[in-house]
Amino acid sequence: MTNKVVVIFSGGMDSFTVLNRALKDGKEVFALSFDYGQRHVKELKCASKVCEQLNVNHKVIDISAINQLLAGSSLTDDIDIPEGHYEAENMKSTIVPNRNMILISLAVAYAVSVGATQVYYGAHSGDHAIYPDCRPEFVEKMNDVCQIANYEAVEIFSPYLNVSKTAILTDGLAMNLDYSNTWTCYNGREKACGKCGACEERLEAFRDNNAVDPIEYE
Repeated sequence: MTNKVVVIFSGGMDSFTVLNRALKDGKEVFALSFDYGQRHVKELKCASKVCEQLNVNHKVIDISAINQLLAGSSLTDDIDIPEGHYEAENMKSTIVPNRNMILISLAVAYAVSVGATQVYYGAHSGDHAIYPDCRPEFVEKMNDVCQIANYEAVEIFSPYLNVSKTAILTDGLAMNLDYSNTWTCYNGREKACGKCGACEERLEAFRDNNAVDPIEYE
């Protein structure tokens, strides 16, 4: 059985931990990042830097042309990024329509082409409240479809699906991971804002682990 896996790697702390978990599990990793027109494109620079350091095969695919079909999200349109926790109603503006189904579908195609049997995907329980495409039922149904979509079955594997961002960071710190080369903030500025839902959840995870976030905040 092949040891190859594709890891959807945004450059954020969750997918960074997933990438390292796959390596720790002895997998041959093919990292895949997407430029879909997100304003926090800085995360892609982090992804490239990490893969270069780890000597991991990495592709960054420009799919920003589809942005004209994905209107209405504050992550891709000229809409202010909301402040507050993910559980707040206003955070729904950060939903990019059908994003994860699109990204997973492309990752599965890549997996088939390189002979990988799994796609690692960093959904976690903290995303469940606001993002339908991070919930267990979505991942389970996508996994079912990806078993039959090609002659080669591909498993959608989310190692942290039912745990919190705090637990993801706990695992990462246990692996002695350096989170200075990750980007979580939804704003694409030089420093993280510390106020958007992504920043708040990240900072909460570091506090819960009695650790200091190594990136700079405004």
